[in-house]
Amino acid sequence: MGTLEYNSSRPSIDIEDTTLAHLKIVIGTKLRRNESFMMTWLPKPEVQSGRLTIWVHPSIPLVFEFDQPSMPIIEAHRVTHMMEQLNARGELVLDQL
Repeated sequence: MGTLEYNSSRPSIDIEDTTLAHLKIVIGTKLRRNESFMMTWLPKPEVQSGRLTIWVHPSIPLVFEFDQPSMPIIEAHRVTHMMEQLNARGELVLDQL
């Protein structure tokens, strides 16, 4: 289980390494293009709260931390699907990936 740390003002987001690797490509692509977007997810089950949404912008630091030293295999169709979902909505919903 890897983590995505966003601006260090919120708790990090726990994401399975393979999903995190795909997410890194999608987020990196959008930010290289200077395209900001929203990202939404459900918090950990033990945390009693609703959905969380952040605004992802090129000026806000991100840290992708993987548990495993080797990179997971990237599936092009999964990256394409994530990009299509994000571009259609303007929002990346992590629990629907």
